[in-house]
Amino acid sequence: MRFLELRIPPPIIGLVVAAGMWALAHVPPVVQLPRLVRLSAALALAAVGAAVAIGGVVSFRRARTTVNPLKPETTATLVSTGVYSFTRNPMYLGMALVLVGWGAYLSSAWSLVGPMLFALYITRFQIIPEERVLERLFGEPFAEYKGRVRRWL
Repeated sequence: MRFLELRIPPPIIGLVVAAGMWALAHVPPVVQLPRLVRLSAALALAAVGAAVAIGGVVSFRRARTTVNPLKPETTATLVSTGVYSFTRNPMYLGMALVLVGWGAYLSSAWSLVGPMLFALYITRFQIIPEERVLERLFGEPFAEYKGRVRRWL
């Protein structure tokens, strides 16, 4: 399955997962929550997710390194400050939180499978291959960073 590594842009994966969550939203069990509760939870989770993801992009831009997830070999700098001091993958974490928010809005137990599938796919086909490249590029500093900061949270 290595042919899937670093091939599909993570936002596309997120959109596919979101569509799948929507498709499953009417399959029982459906949780009956008031619309205001669902909307409030969804907006709060999506806002936190967007803030975390944007924080990652801003940190990369400030460090003048690539944000292109399909070409990690073009990384110029190991970023380990800001949001990267508590998660090694804020952009993916942010996307996962937005998906959790979408699941809260859909109010379906099955839709909560989506963020888990997203995390599993992104870990296997995006994060692990990226980490192999970063280990090659940055060696011991990346190994120390990996020991200090968790992959997700």
